[in-house]
Amino acid sequence: MTVIHQALIRDPVDIEALRRAAAGNRGLLTDELRRKVWPKLLNINVYNLPHKPGREVRENHKDYNQVVLDVRRSMKRFPKGMPASERAVLQEQLIDVILEVLKRNPQLHYYQGYHDVAVTLLLVVGERMSIAMLDTLSNFHLRDFMDPTMDSTKHILNYLMPILEQVDAELHDFMIRAEVGTIFALSWLITWFGHVLSEFRHTLRLYDFFLASHPLMPIYLAATIVLHREKEVKQTECDMAMVHHLLSHIPQDLPYELLIGQAQDLFQQFPPSLLAKRAALQSGKSLSISSFQAFHLSTLHQRPDSVLQRLEASLPAAPGPLQREGNRMMKMAVWGLSATLGAAVFAVAQTAMEWGPDLILQLF
Repeated sequence: MTVIHQALIRDPVDIEALRRAAAGNRGLLTDELRRKVWPKLLNINVYNLPHKPGREVRENHKDYNQVVLDVRRSMKRFPKGMPASERAVLQEQLIDVILEVLKRNPQLHYYQGYHDVAVTLLLVVGERMSIAMLDTLSNFHLRDFMDPTMDSTKHILNYLMPILEQVDAELHDFMIRAEVGTIFALSWLITWFGHVLSEFRHTLRLYDFFLASHPLMPIYLAATIVLHREKEVKQTECDMAMVHHLLSHIPQDLPYELLIGQAQDLFQQFPPSLLAKRAALQSGKSLSISSFQAFHLSTLHQRPDSVLQRLEASLPAAPGPLQREGNRMMKMAVWGLSATLGAAVFAVAQTAMEWGPDLILQLF
């Protein structure tokens, strides 16, 4: 914790130390730390958060009905024993968070499973921060899943088999003969495993890891899980339905710290660029991959919260209607001076840029 505290108060913030802490043994450990570190990992100014959505966010939104259906079905994602009244409030906030991000980004398309990511953020950081975090994640780490078609998602899934081939050719060949494909890993990928893990603490541990890592890291973790179950897979009848059934049900007692370490090792040994060459995959098809370097650089020039707080306090408070535009520009100027290169790169990156039956059908 001392290392994390020191990294947070350095000027600029020591993002690499925070990434190592989040991805390292046992992750960030507490939600209090996550509320401090997660925003920094995504280059979010905690003193300049979006306002809470108003009623208008739900008006005439094309995804409203689907979002409501998915949120109503998400009861198991809330802590056991939570009073129904409290859960109902959070579900209403969850609907607003999702719709607000989609309204801000009309180029993004909602997918079933998106709410699993959103609820994890909401339960840890609250409504306003979860809007800011989900907005950034949607434009970078989750961007490929939010296209109008499944082509980019298929592209990411296609990295799985080449990883297996490099590590265990026999297992890879068995799965090829079984014609199981990669559909079993779809919900793992697009929800960051949030939909398939019953223990929320395990979900949080993985979110620590993924927020600190390359956008393709979930597919590397998926590979380590399959490799970890190699004996089970090979002992199963070489049949698509049998193998798919086995792999699509994740054991709840996995050694997560071991698997996280192995996923990091695999990423170092077989980086996406190498896999792309060997498997004839085109990384340019992925906005998440192509924009990651710029996003990574944008996080390296953040001011500590104590400085941001002073800068925010120095701005005129409670502006009237005629002052808002000027104050908005002043805030942008202050933030620009405090982030300089990082903000510029971030802007460039931004401009460059169910699983229900319908979604699954698009994969074939």
